[in-house]
Amino acid sequence: MSQEQNPPNLKDPKKLVEAMRAGNRMALARLISKVENRDADLAKLIADLYAHTGQAQVWGITGPPGAGKSTLVDRLAAQLRKAGKRVAIVAVDPSSPFTGGAILGDRIRMQSHTGDEGVYIRSLGTRGKHGGLSHATKEVVLVLDAAKFDVILVETAGVGQTELDILKLAQTVIVVLVPESGDSIQVMKAGLMEIADVFAVNKSDRPEADKMVRELTTMVGMIDHDEKTWLMPVHKTEAVRDVGVSELMESIRKHQDHLTVTGKRTEKARRFFKNEVLDILTEKLSQTVNSAFETSSGQELLSQLIERKTDPYEAAKIISHQ
Repeated sequence: MSQEQNPPNLKDPKKLVEAMRAGNRMALARLISKVENRDADLAKLIADLYAHTGQAQVWGITGPPGAGKSTLVDRLAAQLRKAGKRVAIVAVDPSSPFTGGAILGDRIRMQSHTGDEGVYIRSLGTRGKHGGLSHATKEVVLVLDAAKFDVILVETAGVGQTELDILKLAQTVIVVLVPESGDSIQVMKAGLMEIADVFAVNKSDRPEADKMVRELTTMVGMIDHDEKTWLMPVHKTEAVRDVGVSELMESIRKHQDHLTVTGKRTEKARRFFKNEVLDILTEKLSQTVNSAFETSSGQELLSQLIERKTDPYEAAKIISHQ
């Protein structure tokens, strides 16, 4: 994508999308910022680019902090580039409590891809939302899909049990663990068996790696299955030395094929868009309620609640009829 040519009109949503589709990185960055900031013209932007989406593969990379997710993402991106694929990386970081933005910036990540026009990296803040992914993240993925990236890698903040939001976004989820991250029962307690499509036991040169692989493999083998069931493969990797990454890539490829052959790709898409519409409606309702409480009648309603002259359900009914 060209970084030289400026978008013809940064204020016109349609022109901005056209510039982004033509390969202008400034237009792409501006679009993503508009999504993150929930701009007033967001609905128009999504409408203009939506017809161009649906082509990219979306891989989620999740797991506890310190598992080496960023290094593994870097290695996966390198392998994809060797195969001629254009790659976007979305790194979802814990939000700054002061600004709401990402604490870790994309400039300190994935340094080996600096200057590669086939790789685009963006850090996003979770903005306090549980689940490790903000609503904006899902729409950023739509923007990158429309920008003609072949594979979008979404690395989550690693927030344990609430990481389930990744299921709504990624087609293939890679759960990255390390041998000392606790015994395999913790995997089940964190809900990772429900999230994972592929397991990567990273830093596998450390003690207990083989034990963790055996325990995960045993747990996978206990899943009730038929010929259409995907049984999650378990891989040993050492991302810093690029060990086991090719084998991990092959399992991801097989899972993508499995989604197509079994029709589960469409099932996942249906669930994703159901949740996306629900998120949009929830966001709009939240904005409407907040605005209602800023009015004089809203302030009076709050006073009545404090004085116990009305109750929360009655207040909700009043606001919904305004």
